[in-house]
Amino acid sequence: MKKAHRNRVVLASLVLVVAGMTGLSFASVPLYRLFCQVTGFGGTTQTADAAPDAVSDRRITVRFNADIAPDLPWAFQPVQRKVTVRVGEEKLAFYEATNRSKETLTGTAVFNVTPLKAGPYFSKIHCFCFDEQQLKPGESADMPVSFFIDPEILKDPNLEDVETITLSYTFFPAFSEESAGKEAAARLAHAATEEGAGR
Repeated sequence: MKKAHRNRVVLASLVLVVAGMTGLSFASVPLYRLFCQVTGFGGTTQTADAAPDAVSDRRITVRFNADIAPDLPWAFQPVQRKVTVRVGEEKLAFYEATNRSKETLTGTAVFNVTPLKAGPYFSKIHCFCFDEQQLKPGESADMPVSFFIDPEILKDPNLEDVETITLSYTFFPAFSEESAGKEAAARLAHAATEEGAGR
């Protein structure tokens, strides 16, 4: 009798663990996004209503990178490969996307910057990545991003060596939250590997 009771307790515990893990898997992507947005972890950029009034003489080159998830038949690339900005200066850049399929598709972009430590100081005012983007068959669209580098970067001694920041986007099908989590994790791992190799 004791053995049967023990087996029931073990079975009930396993069911609770599986249920808990399933619940966490659904919550993990939004929680991870919120954590990254608040802390700048993993090169996650910040958002702002407007650029600051003060503009520094320090200049930083911003490079632009674009990727597409394998299950989204779009072409996606930056219109310009890089720009040079002064710290605190608002800058407008464009990406271009084209739907190469024969059906209307909606995409969502995940993003980060490298070096990862620059994330807390890279702020976006407006960005195509704030909303889902829908393209009809064969349709192309220019997608703007307005950004600035926060003057607070000047007070951080760990950022004194930063002369170039790379802003990267990956588009994936909007219907797949799981894809978003996988793309974000893959991009973070790739960025960490690149940053480690550059040291």
